[in-house]
Amino acid sequence: MVASRQPVRSAAVWHAADVVDTSQWCTHLTSPERAAIVDAAKRAVEVGRTPATVERDDFDLPLLAPALSRWVEALHGGRGFVLLRDFPVDELSAEATELAYVGLGWQLGTPVGQDADAAILGHVRDEGVVRTDPSVRLYRTRQRQDFHTDGSDIVGLLCLEGAMSGGENRIASSLAVYNEILLRRPDLLEVLYAPMYWDRNNEQSAGDDPYFELPVFNEVNGVPRMFYIGWYIRDAQRHSQVPRLTDTQREALDLIESIANDPAFHLEMDFEPGDVQLLANAKILHCREAFEDHDDPDLRRHLLRLWLTAHAFTSVDEVLRDGIPKRGQSPTPATTGG
Repeated sequence: MVASRQPVRSAAVWHAADVVDTSQWCTHLTSPERAAIVDAAKRAVEVGRTPATVERDDFDLPLLAPALSRWVEALHGGRGFVLLRDFPVDELSAEATELAYVGLGWQLGTPVGQDADAAILGHVRDEGVVRTDPSVRLYRTRQRQDFHTDGSDIVGLLCLEGAMSGGENRIASSLAVYNEILLRRPDLLEVLYAPMYWDRNNEQSAGDDPYFELPVFNEVNGVPRMFYIGWYIRDAQRHSQVPRLTDTQREALDLIESIANDPAFHLEMDFEPGDVQLLANAKILHCREAFEDHDDPDLRRHLLRLWLTAHAFTSVDEVLRDGIPKRGQSPTPATTGG
């Protein structure tokens, strides 16, 4: 074991057996809380707000203040994830649902761009495309996404519709993965602290390199931060300017995925319409299994995604906190997502 590295001891280090009790991380919105969200959304719609223009003060939710404090504490000082149930998708139009979700997100953090258009609200659904090259991001397909993180401090997913079959969501503690690598192969942990090259998915601005350098592990406020999307590191090999991955680097990437995919290390969540999953990106890896969809377009799997720069804490490198700027705004930060 490398003398300078020590196992992490915190609530954010958990294994599957530690989170069997769903009451520890799942909460149902109460009828008054649901009503407050509905009323706030309707007021915002009436004054012409959209997901792109609504701001924190437009969506005041004093009734939810105690709950919001608990969720922030769970993300920052706890296990790093929360599942909220009964978000009022059944009482709102599609337009108002989007507005309500972004408005709720504003209470936790500032929404930031998720693609080259700097869209703050991502639609995670099968668009009928196949990822034949890195310019097609996996969230637009029905293909499997292995364990990874997204950009910014917090990622939120609101389920509008589930898949006909498959599409299971799995999460794992990245700090438990860290500890396991330290236990098994401390030499590989050091490899993961060194910069690697990542593909930019053709979302870079003119003049920017189509890749960037960033380590998988870094220290933020003295705590290991994992930022990991294995296929982007492997995809960067398409660029001739990028050094070839060494056998040791490939072994390190494979070890991350092997540990996270071990059922002893991950928790599976079944999303239902109205479920909101909140994850602390520095502490949680997430995975989406392949899925089959309904023929009816209205019944197809559809999630709404937010990336948030948290108001109350910083958990990732500054370069990762602000999402993806609109193409043409240079320099493009080193951030991306599934």
